[in-house]
Amino acid sequence: MPPVNTSASGMGTVSVDEDKTVTAKITTQGIGGVAAHIHEAPAGSNGPVIVPMEKTGDNEWSSKPGQKLTDAQYEAYKAGRTYFNVHTPQNKGGEIRGQIRPSGGSSGY
Repeated sequence: MPPVNTSASGMGTVSVDEDKTVTAKITTQGIGGVAAHIHEAPAGSNGPVIVPMEKTGDNEWSSKPGQKLTDAQYEAYKAGRTYFNVHTPQNKGGEIRGQIRPSGGSSGY
């Protein structure tokens, strides 16, 4: 989908444990989102949903407990080829999007 002109914004965090379990949370502002996901694709491209998220507050979305990445999805995550997308009724393909940039550090410390 092409970029959308919006004043909405958001930020989030993603952590992936050694067993590839995902913990993710997005906080948004200025958007009445109806769905949020983590997708697999590089910046500028669209890709499939790999982690569905659920609304956990007025402006908050979280991954469901126990969600795991496949080996291929984990490699895409480490390479920066995953992104958050928050969808609205007006922009079903997504109103705001943010590419996920892993820190490269180890988890579990």
